[in-house]
Amino acid sequence: MSSNVKSPWIGRLPKIGIRPVIDGRRRGVRESLEDQVTAMARNAAEFLTANLRHPTGEPVQCVLADTCIGGVAEAAACADKFAREGVGVSLTVTPCWCYGSETMDMDPLMPKAVWGFNGTERPGAVYLAAVLAAHNQKGLPAFGIYGRDVQDSGDTNIPDDVQEKLLRFARAGLAAATLRGKSYLSVGGVSMGISGSIVDQPFFEQYLGMRVECVDMSELTRRINEEIYDPDEFERALLWVHVNCKEGKDYNPPAARKTAEAKAEDWRTVVKMTLILRDLMIGNPRLDALGYGEEALGHNAIAGGFQGQRAWTDHSPNGDFSEAILTSSFDWNGVRMPYMVATENDCLNGVGMLLGYLLTNTAQIFADVRTYWSPDAVKRVTGHTLSGLAAGGIIHLINSGAATLDGTGAQSRDGKPAMKPFWEISEAEAERCLDATTWPAAISEYFRGGGYSSCYLSRGGMPMTMSRLSLVKGLGPVLQIAEGFSVDVPADVHNILNERTNPTWPTTWFVPNVTGEGPFTDVYSVMANWSANHGAISYGHIGADLIALASILRIPVAMHNVPAEKVFRPSTWSLFGALEPQAADYRACANFGPLYG
Repeated sequence: MSSNVKSPWIGRLPKIGIRPVIDGRRRGVRESLEDQVTAMARNAAEFLTANLRHPTGEPVQCVLADTCIGGVAEAAACADKFAREGVGVSLTVTPCWCYGSETMDMDPLMPKAVWGFNGTERPGAVYLAAVLAAHNQKGLPAFGIYGRDVQDSGDTNIPDDVQEKLLRFARAGLAAATLRGKSYLSVGGVSMGISGSIVDQPFFEQYLGMRVECVDMSELTRRINEEIYDPDEFERALLWVHVNCKEGKDYNPPAARKTAEAKAEDWRTVVKMTLILRDLMIGNPRLDALGYGEEALGHNAIAGGFQGQRAWTDHSPNGDFSEAILTSSFDWNGVRMPYMVATENDCLNGVGMLLGYLLTNTAQIFADVRTYWSPDAVKRVTGHTLSGLAAGGIIHLINSGAATLDGTGAQSRDGKPAMKPFWEISEAEAERCLDATTWPAAISEYFRGGGYSSCYLSRGGMPMTMSRLSLVKGLGPVLQIAEGFSVDVPADVHNILNERTNPTWPTTWFVPNVTGEGPFTDVYSVMANWSANHGAISYGHIGADLIALASILRIPVAMHNVPAEKVFRPSTWSLFGALEPQAADYRACANFGPLYG
């Protein structure tokens, strides 16, 4: 698939600025280092550009300072260029001693790292330590990158451990920079008393650099009634739905089932809702041509949520179809970027989805963290003995609504089920995701207005990371992370377990990696320590990237099962208690406070 896609958001995508710093002493010292320092910067830029992409699929651009930076004048010139070029992330590189506070990046909002070359000819490590000390003293946290093994001065190879840290920092920094200036679109308000849908605007502003846009759900009614959507796209979308979205079993008792005519009208309504929700988020120039210039602009939303229950769903078809299709990587327009849309307007879970998306460029699963099934309980109910990864029990992730169709696992990588960036997804894989999904009618006890939810069973064997952002009075935001795997259970066992809840919803059987300690003592402990009823699930083990990003945003991590050697935070975090890394994280985040005040 083509990856040359225009960004749906207003503003330039952030670039990485490369700052080659050098010993400022002329008449021999600086001159002897110019070529080596410049080569190191170019090498870093080429590596990052080759390995990183934006959510649009475009390679991440790197901007190099016009000269090596030997003092404050060149540092200021570099900062000026970075501002003009739209740099959002700063990487300083050097193989030698330089003047720390004179050459450092002083932008307080720019995620920053310093890579000091591990060589013996010149003291790059000495500069690294000196400049990090300056960053710490001035309250400008920076990640420190230093290779484990000594390299020769002419070695342009980037060691594996340095590569890992460069990419981890860059992914996290780019995610933070991409958030800045975007919107969360709250369509409606609080759903059924769910605290995550109490949209805390100061949190978005102070920690993420975002704004919150609020639209009443009656705006959907207005646009449906006044036909404020692209009629041509609507007809094309409706035809696509009839061909590709198989209606599932109707679990309502016969007396409560809608007529065929009423169901057909519901399909028309939910397709219109999908177009309207997307247009509210990112705008649609087609509306301008139809005479709706204000509506054509959208709200520059990088994520959003739809309240639905109950003010909407007691009367109108629910938002399940819209949420499922929008969060998928394909629709009637073909394979495309997914949108981050939170069920029940749980904006905190929407943020979890957004962070995972920006780190991976893949669609995200929104799910209820609904039930822990112990091995004994499964045995009692089904007669089956769980084994393999599932031997210690399983967590039933099942959205009380809809989830991305990418979550079926019908895409593949190296012959294994996967969720991939849209530019890697073939049309055939999109069709397989659709084929693996049915759309049962909503159960009227829950949704009096009707609607259709995606219904599927995720394939087992996918590495996954579940996260949850929560707000605590007096503490602020806090993040939970659990890496693990989707698992398969026998079809008859799944059916028995699934029929005990609402079987019209999508299921992922999830097993977190356990450590035998604390909240990861066993699978039950993860469930017992989870802070809310929802979780955001990303493909891949991205816990270390989430931890790095959380540190940039000053959000402490309450629990995680990421191996200690992969945890990467700004160097100053260890000065808050190197022997107590989790406590140090809390103290550092509290000390520095929200990134945007």
